[in-house]
Amino acid sequence: MKLDEAFRNHREKIVDRWVDYTLSTYESSSFFKKETDKFANPIGGNTREALNALFGLLAKNADPLEFVAPLEQIMRIRAIQEFMPSVAVGPIHAVKHITREILEKDKERRHLVQDLYDFEFAVDLAVLAAFDLYMQCRERLYQVRIKEIKTGSYILTDSKCPSKLTNLLKTDIQQSV
Repeated sequence: MKLDEAFRNHREKIVDRWVDYTLSTYESSSFFKKETDKFANPIGGNTREALNALFGLLAKNADPLEFVAPLEQIMRIRAIQEFMPSVAVGPIHAVKHITREILEKDKERRHLVQDLYDFEFAVDLAVLAAFDLYMQCRERLYQVRIKEIKTGSYILTDSKCPSKLTNLLKTDIQQSV
């Protein structure tokens, strides 16, 4: 029995545990874990979709450049959530331990744990790429914030609705008269 066959047989179990672990890092993790509709739960839906795609790439020992799309899907969300970099990237690394644990429990495939070197190396490359993507996303967020402050547009986005301010101004004028 080969490793690629073991990945096919256990893919769903590995990805489910990986998604569960990743979603448990959020404060509202119970909602993210229960709700499977991508539109009602974009964080959970995107995480499931991205980790499933990423596992497929890791399992087939794909070119690390192919990791970018699914990793970016996850890291964009985690960058907005303002996770510490280690917490944002940590769940990517967890798939190594989850895969090893699941294979060790399978008596027929237990011997394949020794063959996980290439898979684990690919996961390490994915973690490094995830860190780079997380930092790029954080940098973009700060650049947008600085631009908002320089242009004054934060007044529109961070304060009350302009129409409400107009109503408050009218009320103040009427009270002073």
